[in-house]
Amino acid sequence: MKTGSLIVPYESIERSILLIREKKVILDADLANLYGVETRVLNQAIRRNAERFPEDFMFQISSEELAILKSQSVTSSSGWGGRRKLPLAFTEHGTIMAASVLNSKRAVEVSVFVVRAFMRLREMLSGQKELAVKLAELERKSATHDGQILSLVEAIRQLMAPPPPPKRRRVGFITEEEDSLR
Repeated sequence: MKTGSLIVPYESIERSILLIREKKVILDADLANLYGVETRVLNQAIRRNAERFPEDFMFQISSEELAILKSQSVTSSSGWGGRRKLPLAFTEHGTIMAASVLNSKRAVEVSVFVVRAFMRLREMLSGQKELAVKLAELERKSATHDGQILSLVEAIRQLMAPPPPPKRRRVGFITEEEDSLR
C-alpha cells in the first residue's frame, strides 16, 4: 500500500478476503491494516457503534473457525503478544460501515477499493459458475453420445455377424409325428 497516492492493489485485498460461514469476509486485523489504524482502534469504534453492525455485516468468529484459520496460515499464538480475543469478520457491507464509523478520509477512500475487490471476486466466481454449467452440459451431451456410439457399434457387430445357416429339409421319409414336432 502506498501512503502518498493511496493506491491499494486489488490483489492484496483479495488475498485478505476469506470464506467463513459461506460468506466472503475480511478479518478485523486485515481491515484495520487497510484502513491504516490499529486493530484495537477499529474494534473500539465498532463496539461503540454496535447497532450499525447486524449479523450480516459483522460477526465474531468461533474458536473452531479460528483453529481452522490458524491451520491454513501462520498466525501468532495466543501466548506472548498474540490475540487474546476472537477476531471479528466483516462482510462487504460491514467494511463500508466500518469506514464510516472510523470517520477518517483514508478509511473512506480505501473502502472503495475494498468494495471493488469484493465485486471483482464476485465476478470471477460467477464466471466459474458459468464454466461449471457449460462443463456439466458437455458431460451430459457426451454421455448421450456415448450411448449412441455404443448402439451404433452393436448394430455394426450385428451386421458383421455371419447369418445363421439356412434350415434344410431332411432328406428321407418324415412321419406325421416328427412333422408335428417341428
